[in-house]
Amino acid sequence: MNETLQVILTRRSTRKFLNKPIPGEDLDNILKAALHAPSGMGRQTWQFTAVKNREKIRMLAAAIEKVLGREGYDMYQPEVLIIPSNDKESPYGKEDNACALENIFLAAHSLGIGSVWINQLQGICDNPEIREILTSFGVPENHVVYGMAALGYADDVKSEKERIGKVVIVE
Repeated sequence: MNETLQVILTRRSTRKFLNKPIPGEDLDNILKAALHAPSGMGRQTWQFTAVKNREKIRMLAAAIEKVLGREGYDMYQPEVLIIPSNDKESPYGKEDNACALENIFLAAHSLGIGSVWINQLQGICDNPEIREILTSFGVPENHVVYGMAALGYADDVKSEKERIGKVVIVE
């Protein structure tokens, strides 16, 4: 099996991370993979904000916990949080960011770094408490966040999982 397919078929979501820094070169390559994702009509109306400060990540998690009423919410305490944001007016922003997130997850896995999709900001990024934090991170006021990538070295082991979706081939 080729290397790309091997990465795709062995990637798993990680929900428990070690307290171990991600090398700058690896993070740069993960972000480069995000920038190379497909975007509707090639518009690339996105921004990728990488938060490497665990205290700032905890601050955002605490705000999400408060706004959504999710006691103990911590985004799994990642080493890095990548926040793809997109212009609210972009007709393809959600899809573009989903493609970029997949590139992030696959690039991270190829480098031995775990990841998990964080959905909680969808629909609440304009809550004043959340927006204040996003703005402090440099996320533009006219951008929306559909999902985020929590990254770090895995402190859990994932085994193969049966795939239950259907595949139909029409000839």
